Amino acid sequence: MNEKLLQVSGSPHIHSGESVKKIMWSVVLALLPAFLVSIFYFGLPVIILTFVSIASCIVFEYLIQKYMLKGETTIWDGSAVITGMLLAFNLPANLPLWMVVVGALIAIGVGKMAFGGLGKNLFNPALVARVFLLISFPVQMTSWPIPKPIFKLGADVVSGPTPLGILKEGVKSGQSVESIMHNSDMPGYVDMLLGQMGGSFGEISAIALLIGAIFLLIRKVITWHIPVSFLLTVFLFSGIFYLVDPSYYANPFFHLLTGGVMLGALFMATDMVTSPTSASGMLIFGLGCGVITIIIRLFGAYPEGVSFAILIMNALVPLINKGFKPRIFGKIKQ
Repeated sequence: MNEKLLQVSGSPHIHSGESVKKIMWSVVLALLPAFLVSIFYFGLPVIILTFVSIASCIVFEYLIQKYMLKGETTIWDGSAVITGMLLAFNLPANLPLWMVVVGALIAIGVGKMAFGGLGKNLFNPALVARVFLLISFPVQMTSWPIPKPIFKLGADVVSGPTPLGILKEGVKSGQSVESIMHNSDMPGYVDMLLGQMGGSFGEISAIALLIGAIFLLIRKVITWHIPVSFLLTVFLFSGIFYLVDPSYYANPFFHLLTGGVMLGALFMATDMVTSPTSASGMLIFGLGCGVITIIIRLFGAYPEGVSFAILIMNALVPLINKGFKPRIFGKIKQ
């Protein structure tokens, strides 16, 4: 008897034309619209920072697998590229490059390889690195360059606040939301949709991120459950507060278009390794991410809460998978 017939690999035991490499490079393609918009607004620093982030992730993964784990290297499957790209997307375009390298080491060494590598990590590696950098280097991680379209040559590279930062500081100083929205530094909703606002360079353009997510949905790399439940929860939960006191809380469209909600809901929370396996579990996961995001934004010290929300829900995924198991194949529904 052929011994290979007796070998059983890890689940899932479903054959298709997909592979890890195809899925990863599909995500890279989906991120390109947002990447191009970022280059348009922030220029060459976006390219350099992204290259350094990706290259650092690849190098660290190779070194750890080769000399520490002493196993097969998997740098060509595209997962290190995705980690580096998503890490870069969560950083200001003017962040010192040595900090980017430190972030890559944390993402790969702590967020990924410490758990055993691809498919075994509990937390999203890029978000682990982002939160580490935010806590370790808060000044540099919150110094946002003002977006200047590349055709406006000669413009000085200066820093400015994000829309969420403007809102947070304005509310703290006793201003009404209506007056804050008319602040000269506050971008309009069209600008928020297109990307003409401060923030991590990969999160600024909602329309570009949506285009990429639609591509992933068509390719069936992701499903609708987490993005829709995440975004809908953010909209409804922030909308409740807005209806209670519109002079103190911003309207839900503002929360959808600013900060990392779009990037988080469409590309970070949908990571198949760190999200639930069942459809009902995904809906619970997205709902939790949305609620925690708004709670942090409205009542926390930070103006943004997406990264913390996703990491908290990542930690709850084993419990969600245990409580919301998919129906066993062939079982008759009672």
